[in-house]
Amino acid sequence: MAEPILQIEGLAKSFGSLVATDDLHLDIEQGEIHAIIGPNGAGKTTLIAQLSGELKSDSGRVRFAGRDITTLSMPARSALGLARSFQITSIFPDFSALDNVALSVQAHAGHSFRFWRPAGRDPGLRAPARKILDEIGLGSRADEPAANLSHGEQRQLEIAMALATRPSLLLLDEPMAGMGRDESAKMVNLLRDLKGRHTIVLIEHDMDAVFALADRITVLVYGRAIATGAPGDIRANDEVRAAYLGTETAQEVSSA
Repeated sequence: MAEPILQIEGLAKSFGSLVATDDLHLDIEQGEIHAIIGPNGAGKTTLIAQLSGELKSDSGRVRFAGRDITTLSMPARSALGLARSFQITSIFPDFSALDNVALSVQAHAGHSFRFWRPAGRDPGLRAPARKILDEIGLGSRADEPAANLSHGEQRQLEIAMALATRPSLLLLDEPMAGMGRDESAKMVNLLRDLKGRHTIVLIEHDMDAVFALADRITVLVYGRAIATGAPGDIRANDEVRAAYLGTETAQEVSSA
């Protein structure tokens, strides 16, 4: 059996008396979409920040593609093929969609960050950027300022910028946050299309999307994984149902 692409061993992070992640152990298999769900304050975004290198852990280890990356910086992890998107869209609003992606191509190639002049004209950056936009369904919007894109298109653009770094693993933090039904459906289709080509760790509150996409689901409560399994197993898990008893999420999990 192949080694998991991501191995989380005893990961912990506290903020004063608040425990965000608590002795967390989890393996992410190559090529899967692994959803992380849980109530607000469960530690989901903290976990993503720890995995991306944005936030230093108090203890524990992270192994990626067989390599211990626990002490590596966010840029170093990105260079190895680990990319994240943020809960709040992170783009350059005054730049075109194409230039946003071209900048990510440029950054991944290790070019200087004095980028605003050359990135807009360099065909070596624009050609791969345009290809990525075509692949995610934004090709016709390539020359549009990012600020003029809809909320859903901006989230697509952010994923395009992550894809420009040529990742083998994507960390996606609520990519459907703030979306309407039609935009969410487009995002589900996009992520389904990426499935298999990229391993995806997905944090998402939209339970319909989670159960439509995930190969496996881990449930976090107070920073601990109380269950990991296939969607059907999570639906039927009594501990999961008890953890969400009386909440909207419990109703969604039990009826999804």
